[in-house]
Amino acid sequence: MRLVLATANPEKAVELAAILEEELDDLVELVARPQLVGAVEETGESLEENARLKAVALVAATGEAAVADDTGLEVAALGGAPGARSARFAGEAATYADNVAKLLTALEGETDRRANFRTIVVCRFPDGVEIVGEGVVEGEIVLAPRGERGFGYDPVFAPEGGSGRTFAEMSPAEKHRLSHRGLALRSFAARLLQTELAGPARSPRLPTS
Repeated sequence: MRLVLATANPEKAVELAAILEEELDDLVELVARPQLVGAVEETGESLEENARLKAVALVAATGEAAVADDTGLEVAALGGAPGARSARFAGEAATYADNVAKLLTALEGETDRRANFRTIVVCRFPDGVEIVGEGVVEGEIVLAPRGERGFGYDPVFAPEGGSGRTFAEMSPAEKHRLSHRGLALRSFAARLLQTELAGPARSPRLPTS
């Protein structure tokens, strides 16, 4: 089975491929997003809607099954923001550093630094069948960036079970074991395996819980 990776983010593509190849072994051949496919506007109100927009666009462009994800950082003291706008928290052209700086500024003097990372994975097939996976990891926002690995908000997010370290202070294998993206992709992989075993009787959309 061929699956096109819908993401145009190279760091995210590396994580997706590493986790899916470990979980699915020889079941799938992962194909990089074609360079000629244009950007997909993430106009959805939720992570699932944005992931679906990307997956559907790649199916339409390639004629092949596509897997997409969307991830949001949900901060308790900010009422769950930035959520679906995490990648654009500091503006449409924001860099990782811009988003982190805005987050830390918003939390200055705040004692409640609880947060969670949430990832939704949507795999769309040309016949309209969908498989959806979800992963959530609880944690907190640290006072200042720490670590050299990862990307996005990784330097300021310390997950539960990580001994106080941020994702950016962990090896890729450690991060994948604990992370929202790892959890979501493993959930998706398990459902994909169930779908393949079910054959023609597969559901048009498997539940996320």
